[in-house]
Amino acid sequence: MHKKLWICGALLCTGLFYGQQKEIAVDTLEEVILIDSKFQLKRENSGKVVTKISAQELERSSGQSISEVINRVSGIEINGAHSTDGINLGYYIRGGRNRQVVILVDGVQLSDPSSISNDFDLRLLPLDQVASIEIIKGASSTLYGSGAATAVINITTKGPKDKNISLQLQSVLGTNQNTTDQEYQIAQFDNSVGLSGKLSKFDYQVNFSNRVSENMSAVRSEDDDEKFEDDPFSKYNVYARLGYTISDQLKFYFYGNYDNFNSAFDDAFMYTDSDNVLESEQFRTGSHWVATYKNGSFIFSDSYSELKLEIISDFPNKYDSKVYAFDSYNKYIFNKKWHTIIGLNGVFSSFNSYSIPFGETGFAQTVNDDVAQFDIVDPYVNLVFLSGKGLNINSGARLNIHSEYGTNWVYTINPSYNFKIRSGNLKALASYSTAYITPSLFQLYDSSYGNVNLNPEESATAEAGLEFTTERSRLSAVYFNRNTKNFIDFVTIDPETFAAEYQNITEEFNASGVELEVEYSLNEAFNFSANYTYTKAEDRFALRIPKNKINAAINYKLGKNSEISFNYQFTDDRTDNYFDNETFESVEVKLESYQIIDFTASHRVNEFVKIFGGISNITNERYEELYRFNTRGRNLRFGLALSF
Repeated sequence: MHKKLWICGALLCTGLFYGQQKEIAVDTLEEVILIDSKFQLKRENSGKVVTKISAQELERSSGQSISEVINRVSGIEINGAHSTDGINLGYYIRGGRNRQVVILVDGVQLSDPSSISNDFDLRLLPLDQVASIEIIKGASSTLYGSGAATAVINITTKGPKDKNISLQLQSVLGTNQNTTDQEYQIAQFDNSVGLSGKLSKFDYQVNFSNRVSENMSAVRSEDDDEKFEDDPFSKYNVYARLGYTISDQLKFYFYGNYDNFNSAFDDAFMYTDSDNVLESEQFRTGSHWVATYKNGSFIFSDSYSELKLEIISDFPNKYDSKVYAFDSYNKYIFNKKWHTIIGLNGVFSSFNSYSIPFGETGFAQTVNDDVAQFDIVDPYVNLVFLSGKGLNINSGARLNIHSEYGTNWVYTINPSYNFKIRSGNLKALASYSTAYITPSLFQLYDSSYGNVNLNPEESATAEAGLEFTTERSRLSAVYFNRNTKNFIDFVTIDPETFAAEYQNITEEFNASGVELEVEYSLNEAFNFSANYTYTKAEDRFALRIPKNKINAAINYKLGKNSEISFNYQFTDDRTDNYFDNETFESVEVKLESYQIIDFTASHRVNEFVKIFGGISNITNERYEELYRFNTRGRNLRFGLALSF
């Protein structure tokens, strides 16, 4: 099997040099930025360094997960991105945590009220349904509300094709193995089908995708002599959308979405092989309306989600939650210099939880949504000033109105200045932004660890940086410093009884760092990009956060129809901790640094057929993202995409 797969890989790569197709458009550095102001601004007029992951880069990453792609962005460490598919993901952005990140899908904030951090689980979304991703780092609570303290990740899904009927099919086969099990068995399967089009004033779209992976255990044995059982993972996603263009000034669409994943997992407390199972499902529906008029537009987006989570283990639990979110805002352009936004954002959340009491066999409710609920309704305003002579200012304020915590103001001021230098543009930028993070419903009301006396977290972020762009290159450097008060952490109250709860930490927490980015296009065929991140977080809060991290990528077009790419990632030493079952104490451990190299290749046979493949972790580097948990070794994947 080993030899056969390598031969298939060699044949696939060889085939990349042959075939016919139309020329593929190259990436451009002249980007339009939307996320930092909700206006379409040229990059030089944006007061932030915004990362935009294009459709071309997402295509190069076919067969990977969304977390793997985002993990290559400066300032971001997604813990678990290289582990088994079922591992919980940790969003460590600029030294922060999951609850300090807001995730938007098509402009609407998604969350899970039953989760500890109220965060949205990226494992639910399939990469093949994503058109682009925009990421803005730093406090963005003014535009995006509670939780936007370290980053906002806006995921835009693919829309209908501009013809009567269009069909897209994609299938990916790959291995799924750790560094010590290099037998190269096909153990990962990704499939997707999409049907879309436009008929007169109607547009429609239906997508289905699924992913199955096996052949890896989440936890590894201490000496690697014992092979633990596989922890398989499977998920499927269904999405449907129907839109209508009433006129050039008014259009809308409705959508429905169902996501489900099922994952086996091991005992992370005792590091033993276990038959535990986690099943998560989400039903989501909503709408998007756009009304345009002279000099402005009104946008309304909403989403209603029902989420269910069941844990089958020695301590079974069930959770279900509901959340309705909307964002409505009016954009008005007074003239070329002044752009304004006035908006209203709302989030309404609740959850239930169930467990089996000791000595009984049936589930009993432990948290009731009559109690575990709160509402957030926030009016906000944002103002963009473009002087036309170099100076640009992006500023705004939001009033957070919370059903449990009353009102609180957050604000941002973000000036920038452009200097024309020969054939390029030098942008100097600075910002000061505040953020406000309310405790999650789980942290407040969980029957075992909840604490209704928690106070919201407050933080302030200062940034300063430079960005130089030319027609073919971009170079940026940004310094950030974030100070957090009332940080919420999990605290042991009584070591003898293992009693614990969520508490506010009295001392302030500081994180700072530097992010460097470079992009360069030698010509239409060759593109290079790299980034470096230095993050300094205080010891108590530096868990699993690398001090130094480097990403680099080279993309090269072999003629008009073939492309190869190399991705490199270096992740510095990190600290982790585990519970010692003999001393009954938490022990700190160092996770060694690691570096991985990935290779991808693609070839478009004609306008209908594309083949692609890749090798991840070429050197079969051994490392840990979590103490005593497996990570992926060298793996292969091959794929076929059809479009009609």
